[in-house]
Amino acid sequence: MLVVGDVVTDVVARHRGPLAPGTDTPAAIRTVPGGAGANVACWAAHEGCPEVRLLGRVGADTAAWHERELVAAGVRPRLVVDREAPTGTVVCLVDAGSAAERTFLTDSGASLRLGPEDWSAELLDGVARLHLSGYLLFSQPSRALVTAAVAAARARDVPVSLDPASAGFLLSLGVDRFLSLVDGVDVLLPSRDEAGLLTGLPDPADAAAALSRRIPLVVVKLGARGALVARSGAVCARVPALPVAPRDTTGAGDAFTGAFLATLLTGAGPEDAAARGCRAGALAVARVGGRPPVPVP
Repeated sequence: MLVVGDVVTDVVARHRGPLAPGTDTPAAIRTVPGGAGANVACWAAHEGCPEVRLLGRVGADTAAWHERELVAAGVRPRLVVDREAPTGTVVCLVDAGSAAERTFLTDSGASLRLGPEDWSAELLDGVARLHLSGYLLFSQPSRALVTAAVAAARARDVPVSLDPASAGFLLSLGVDRFLSLVDGVDVLLPSRDEAGLLTGLPDPADAAAALSRRIPLVVVKLGARGALVARSGAVCARVPALPVAPRDTTGAGDAFTGAFLATLLTGAGPEDAAARGCRAGALAVARVGGRPPVPVP
């Protein structure tokens, strides 16, 4: 599998209760590797995908660290080193209460400077699936790369999946523009909020069904409520989540996506793949950061 997407540095600040404006709020703060694309790749490798490649762009400041972390997670990275922009950074504010809800402050840095000059059709050699992070749609250079990558994949009959990635950025991009950009995608994996935004339908089952009239397979991630699988205008499976006490919901959707895609590649059906995704999501929210545990050498 080839993943194309963002590689960023996450600064995760877990605090209890509301932030105190103008003064101090106690928090537990960690700096960890992240990025939706990189997280998906790591979870796919963790869930047994025999070979996972990742194309991303990072700054020279942390390129070596990110490469080491990806290799340790079982991913084969192809990181383009940007000499002008630093690696993207996301500050993740996590309310350490019962829901562990998070808010992101995002500086995309080098990640969204990934462009068509960084793409080569040879990256698809031996690849059974191409996965694209939706963050790529939020800058002009990366949108051009998406167009080239999807065209190359379709020419080789390589299926393409995409995760919309951010309801906030999606709202700025525009629904119609997003839907035109994902033409040719075989699997769409939105969150509940993203599915509602893309369809204008508040009920996630209705939204999943509507999206599946445009895209062959749609999987809507519902967090603690599991996932919905839809095809041909109808929901065909409702998959429950596993009960878990969350510590940090950062990367839970990426964990689901990585496990889902890894399971599809084994020949399993989408319902079984979604169940595997829910298990990975439960493991993710019990940890701090968006990556799976790294195997001990």
